[in-house]
Amino acid sequence: MSYAAAIEQLNAMAPELYTQPGQARRKFSLDEIRVLLAALGDPHRRFPSVLIAGTNGKGSTASTLASILTASGVRTGLYTSPHLVRANERIRVGGVDIGDDAFAALYFRVHDTAQQLVLDGVLAQLPSYFEMLTAQALLHFAEAGVGIAVLEVGMGGRLDATNIVDPLLSIVTDISLDHTEWLGSTIAAITREKAGILRRGGTLITLPQHPEANQVLGEVAAELDVRGVSAVPYMPRLDSSGPYEVEALGGIVRVDSPLTGAHQHRNLALAIAAAVELAGRHGFPVTPASLAAGIHATEWPARLERIERDGIRWILDVAHNPAGAWALRAGLRDDLAGGRPVTLVFSCLRDKPLAEMAQILFPLFGQVIFAPIRSARAVGLEDLLAAAAATGTPALAAASLKEALLLAQDRAAGGLIVISGSVYLVGEARSLLIPGAGA
Repeated sequence: MSYAAAIEQLNAMAPELYTQPGQARRKFSLDEIRVLLAALGDPHRRFPSVLIAGTNGKGSTASTLASILTASGVRTGLYTSPHLVRANERIRVGGVDIGDDAFAALYFRVHDTAQQLVLDGVLAQLPSYFEMLTAQALLHFAEAGVGIAVLEVGMGGRLDATNIVDPLLSIVTDISLDHTEWLGSTIAAITREKAGILRRGGTLITLPQHPEANQVLGEVAAELDVRGVSAVPYMPRLDSSGPYEVEALGGIVRVDSPLTGAHQHRNLALAIAAAVELAGRHGFPVTPASLAAGIHATEWPARLERIERDGIRWILDVAHNPAGAWALRAGLRDDLAGGRPVTLVFSCLRDKPLAEMAQILFPLFGQVIFAPIRSARAVGLEDLLAAAAATGTPALAAASLKEALLLAQDRAAGGLIVISGSVYLVGEARSLLIPGAGA
């Protein structure tokens, strides 16, 4: 079967989070992924792994750690979500996306195995979109002979499909309110779900954050006799907008990352702490030189990504919740100081707190242009315009993303255009601005 057929079948699966009104929701459980992987030979048991949970910064931390390990000579798998343009981006080995043929072959292998389990009455239903991709990734990593896999939790932690592994390290990034319908309405409740990636006698790497999150992480770590490792020693001593140095593994490491913004210092510190832990306690060949090289070589687009095109500066950032919006706002501080016109191209999904994000971001801009996105979960343009009106920000709606980009370009007058609010929006815009970026 073809790659196109594999993608078509995957896309037909409604993610369990976002069923249509009146449609039954899936019950979160590790049972289905456990049964499926057992039928596939338990590929996740054939390599060690690192598991990363949190609300924001998971992908940046994961991609940086994977890049460090790759630069250290370790064949490294990286599994992240969601993707910007193509599903292949989620599954990487040695910094390279899985190829189309391999993706298709693995998909149909996993699908056929799952379908047989359903026919045999072992599974009640086919696995979800995310469970299918997770099984593909774990199978790909096992067959590629990776020395370690870095896995980003999709949502929560305790019942996320990635939590089927037994990680060497558990990393928890910054936690804030998101997916409250599923994870709980408080920081404490959400943290307890994310703390589900901890293992008895295991290792937790994190940084001090919201007091409620700190308390819950401490309680769960104590219950499970988890050894805590703080990434504080790898934070810059001063707030720096450029490269800085930290001490690690007996040397000085120059931290020169393509991931910009002060909020990335925390994600970088977590990745460095994890790499140091893997070197010191698990024998991975990480050195100060490979730390620096891996940090510098990290590829994680659309995180305050700057593009110069046709005399206009574009900034792409997938800020899709209030915490991300605040990080974007802070990251734009220097850009907004120039006094030139600034336009925001924006859209988001219905499960996001539009009014709060609008209050954080819209007043920074001279105008906002709303674009439709290719998702049944997208907020309607009327609601977007109403949110802008509530902030007093001039706004207009475009008929398509391509039209929105042209409108923004016409009104930019040599200024700055920011694209944010949804991974769907930013991914499609990036493929339009950088031909071949989604190939």
